Amino acid sequence: MKRFVLTALLFGGLAAMSGPSAAADGPIGTIERGTYVCELPGNADGPRGEILADQGFVIRSASRYSSSQGGGTYLRRGDELVMTSGPRQGERYAVISTGFLRRIEDGKPGRIRCVRKSR
Repeated sequence: MKRFVLTALLFGGLAAMSGPSAAADGPIGTIERGTYVCELPGNADGPRGEILADQGFVIRSASRYSSSQGGGTYLRRGDELVMTSGPRQGERYAVISTGFLRRIEDGKPGRIRCVRKSR
């Protein structure tokens, strides 16, 4: 009995130390296939946005993406998308609406926005 309790405490403690999961809670889903152009917002005196060519990516299938750096997989859980493998592994995006994402910076949606351009 003592061995069971010790094992349960050990594994329970390890699980607690592992921190939050890689993706948000919610149902598993996908985002629309196509090219996502990422940009910083512009201002009233200049262009509408500053395109960040190295930040864009293409959603190829229900779980695969490609970028100028290479390809990998992604996971959508609820309103959060996480690049789970490849050169963009660990990048996180808030799903704002169909075809519109915001890169998560410091735990919240940041300034970089990614908009679906085409299929």
